[in-house]
Amino acid sequence: MTAEPAKICRVRSRRLRSGTLRVLYHMYAIVDIAGQQFKVEAGVKIFVNRLAAKKDEAVEFDKVLLIDNEGAVKVGAPYVEGAVVKATVLDDDVKAKKVLVFKKIRRKGFQKLNGHRQKLTQIRIDAIA
Repeated sequence: MTAEPAKICRVRSRRLRSGTLRVLYHMYAIVDIAGQQFKVEAGVKIFVNRLAAKKDEAVEFDKVLLIDNEGAVKVGAPYVEGAVVKATVLDDDVKAKKVLVFKKIRRKGFQKLNGHRQKLTQIRIDAIA
């Protein structure tokens, strides 16, 4: 008797009140934005490193590494040709949570505490094309 390997499924599912399982397909992409990689879907709001765009301005990202459209996966080498992620800048001057940097040299009486808040840009993903 041979056991079949479990299939890896990239489908989001949700159980309804009646107990039946409803399958919700979705499209997502992995995109390189300002030197960092993000998994994005249409309608998602994310914080990215500071962009040069102003508030309510439309931006496009063409460095798309992967696109998954209902199980049909396209992987780029290094980027998917013709793929574009369109987004809108919601806020161009957001500060992240404070990061405390504490330095100490033991037995010498030296202690130094610095705080830092990174500036971010909040964007909303409009479409993956």
